[in-house]
Amino acid sequence: MCGICGELRFDGASPKITILSKMMDSLARRGPDDSGHFIQGNIGLGHRRLSVIDLSNHAHQPMLEQNLALVFNGTIYNYQTLQRELTLLGHIFVSNSDTEVILKAYKQWGEECVNHLDGMFAFAIWDGNKLFLARDRLGIKPLYFSQTPYRIRFASTLPALLVAGDIDTNIDPIALHHHLTLHAVVPAPYTILQGVRKLAPATTLTFSPQHKSPTPKCYWNLQPKQQNFTSKQWVEATRIALQTAVDSHLHVTDVPVGVLLSGGLDSSLLVGLLADNMADLLTFSIGFEDVPEEEGSEFKYSDQIVARYNTKHHRYTIPNSQVLTRLPEAIAAMSEPMVGQDAVAFYLLAEIVSKEVKVVQSGQGADEAFAGYFWYPLMQAAQGTNLERFKPFYFDRSHAEFLQTVNSDYHGEDYTSQTIGNLLAKDTNGTFLDKVLRLDVTTLIVDDPVKRVDNMTMAWGLEARVPFLEHNLIELAASIPADLKLQENGKYPLKAIARDLLPSSIIDRPKGYFPMPALKYVRGPFLDFMRDVLNSSACRQRQLFQRSYVDKLLAAPEKYMTPLQGSKLWHLALLEKWLQVHGL
Repeated sequence: MCGICGELRFDGASPKITILSKMMDSLARRGPDDSGHFIQGNIGLGHRRLSVIDLSNHAHQPMLEQNLALVFNGTIYNYQTLQRELTLLGHIFVSNSDTEVILKAYKQWGEECVNHLDGMFAFAIWDGNKLFLARDRLGIKPLYFSQTPYRIRFASTLPALLVAGDIDTNIDPIALHHHLTLHAVVPAPYTILQGVRKLAPATTLTFSPQHKSPTPKCYWNLQPKQQNFTSKQWVEATRIALQTAVDSHLHVTDVPVGVLLSGGLDSSLLVGLLADNMADLLTFSIGFEDVPEEEGSEFKYSDQIVARYNTKHHRYTIPNSQVLTRLPEAIAAMSEPMVGQDAVAFYLLAEIVSKEVKVVQSGQGADEAFAGYFWYPLMQAAQGTNLERFKPFYFDRSHAEFLQTVNSDYHGEDYTSQTIGNLLAKDTNGTFLDKVLRLDVTTLIVDDPVKRVDNMTMAWGLEARVPFLEHNLIELAASIPADLKLQENGKYPLKAIARDLLPSSIIDRPKGYFPMPALKYVRGPFLDFMRDVLNSSACRQRQLFQRSYVDKLLAAPEKYMTPLQGSKLWHLALLEKWLQVHGL
C-alpha cells in the first residue's frame, strides 16, 4: 500500500518541489490512486496512495495534525483495536484509516508507538524539529535513504532516490560480496550502491539538524519462548495463530482480497483457511513453458485446490517469448538486483492480478519459519562450526570463487562469512538449526523472497499480504523445537493442520518452487540475451567482472549452478542489466 518519500535539509534550505515530484513520479506505480506532498521549512514529504483502507479523502497523505506530518506505506492489522484504545485515551479521529491510528499512536506514545503496531509498515513522521523513520519487525515493507552533509532523503524504493540525483553510485564492495555469494541477500544497512542505505527491520532512526548521524534503535528481537508443549499442543497453537493471522489479513481492508495460489502447501493452506470465511474466493496461478528437466507450472496441484474449494480461479500461462521481452521491464522495477527466478514471475503475475483486485495473500515465510527447505536437514547433519555447516548449502560462491568473479578493485575480506558467522554466534539460544531458522526469518528472507514480492506486486499497485510473517505467529514458530518442525520432511505443524483441509497429494508432495525453467536452464534466446548483456560495451567498460570468468560461464552455462540450483550466469547478467537499466 503506497509509496513514500521525503527530504530533510540540514543546511537551513527548503526542499525543492521539483526533487520531491521526481521521487513521487518514480513511486507512482506503487500508489496509482492519489498523491500529495508537504513542504514546510527544512522538511518535505511526498506520498503516492494505493487506497485499501478508508477510501475517502479523509485518509489522504501526507496526513497532518498540529505540528505532526506523516507518510506511511503498509497496513496495520490491529488498527481498529488501537483506534478504540486511543479514543478512550481522549483522541478524536476524523477518518477510519490505519494511517491516522499511527499518527495518534505517536502523539500518545512517541517513538515507542512501534511496539503497539501489528502489521507491515514503513513510515516517516515529522515532529516539528525531528524526522522519525520506522520499519516493521520482519522488514516486509522497504525503506531506503541517502545522506550527505546537507540533507537526508528517504523513499520506498532505491530508484526513487536515484532520480533525485546527488548520490554516490559507486558499487559497494561489501554489498557486492554479499550479493554474489549469499543468493543476492544484501543485509541492511548496505545496498549495492555506496550512496544508498536501507533501514533494518524492527528498527527506527530519528534525524534532526542537530543529530545528523543517529544511532539505529532496534525495538524487537526474535527470541524463543519456553513452552512445555506436546506435539499436539504445538500443532493446535500454530493452527490458532495462523487462523488469526489469515483472518486479520483478510478483514482489515475495504476492497476485495485474493490469494496467489502456487499449488504448494503454503498458498493452498491459505485457501483452505479462508474458504469458509468468504464466498467466491479469488485465486490466481501462473505457469511457464516446460523444459525436459522441469515442468514450468504447478497447475496439476493448484487445480486440485480450486476443485476442492470451488474458488473463482484465474490461471495464466506465459510463453517464453513474452518472458524474454519483458525481462528488462521487470528488472527496471527491482529496487535492488534480485536473482530469484520467481521475481520475474511475480512481476508478470501481478500485472494480471492487479486488474482484478488490489490486495492478495501470499505464502512467503512458511518455509523459513517452519523448516521447509531441503537444505535444513543437510545443515543439521553436517559437522563443524556453525559457519562450516551453513556455507556449503547456501552460499552461491566461495570467497575464492568470488575473487575469480570480480575485478581486483572489488577484492577484500570474506565479508559474507563474517556476517553469517557473527549472526549465528550472537544467537545463543537453542540448537544450531534453531539459530539458522531465526537467521533466515530475520535476515535472509527479508532481502530475498519478501523483497521480491513487495517490489514485483507494488510495481502494479497490488498489495501482497504475508500472514505467515505475522510476528506473533513467527514468535510461536521460533519456539517450536526444530526437530518437530523437520518431521515429515519439514513443516510438520503446517502439514498436520492441513490434513483436515487439503488433499494428501498436496501435503505429501516434494517441496516445489516457483518454476521458471528458462532462467535456470539457460538456453537459446535466453542465453543470447545474457551473452549480449555481458558482452556489451557498457559491461566491458565497467570492468566489474573478470572476462575469463564470464567467458567460462558463457561457454557452458548449465554446468555452473549454485547449491540452491540457481544459474551463476543469470546472476551476473541480472546484476549487469540492473545497473544498465538504471543508468549506472
